[in-house]
Amino acid sequence: MTLAAITHYLAANWVELAGFITTAVGIWLTTKRLLICWPVVLAADILYLVVFYRARLLSDALLQIFFIAFTLYGWWHWWRGVREEGEVRVEPLPLPAFFIAIATGIAGTFILGEVAKHLQAALPWLDAALASFSLVGSWWQARKHIANWALWIVVNLVYIGEYIYKDLWITAVLYAGLVILAVLGLRDWRRAAAQTAACTTLSSGSPAI
Repeated sequence: MTLAAITHYLAANWVELAGFITTAVGIWLTTKRLLICWPVVLAADILYLVVFYRARLLSDALLQIFFIAFTLYGWWHWWRGVREEGEVRVEPLPLPAFFIAIATGIAGTFILGEVAKHLQAALPWLDAALASFSLVGSWWQARKHIANWALWIVVNLVYIGEYIYKDLWITAVLYAGLVILAVLGLRDWRRAAAQTAACTTLSSGSPAI
């Protein structure tokens, strides 16, 4: 590939490349439970709003608008936790809340699917299902639930196939990386939760189980 071809490619795809970089950095910072992750993720949300709109992945474009709202909420919620507790602490996900979230994801699939069909989206039902459960994952992430990483692993694996089909190769590679980051996030957040539980047990004077 010549320098001119590379320059042309970068000029034509700079928004996707910028989204690639900011998303990867933002998710890595999230795995480390660092508050600075949220402004980086916000930038990624905005960049991918443009990318998906141009690709006619309308459910994904709509999803970015919800992501922006959830990102702002997550930023505030994490900041409040740091102010009150001195760190971002992982929170348990109650079983009723888990089932409510899954049911909401299923309902959202049907609602977004109908909207996507009306807007003549490329892959309306798959796009809608991924968008809906991405919202569930984003909510769990904002609420600091470990389950968000397990859900992201599944969702991102499916996204890889969708983006390859849509010829969004940079984004497909990104999502392969996000799967790896989700695995690391799952591991690190589980460790953090275990350390918090151990510290709580020791401070209460109860014997470790």
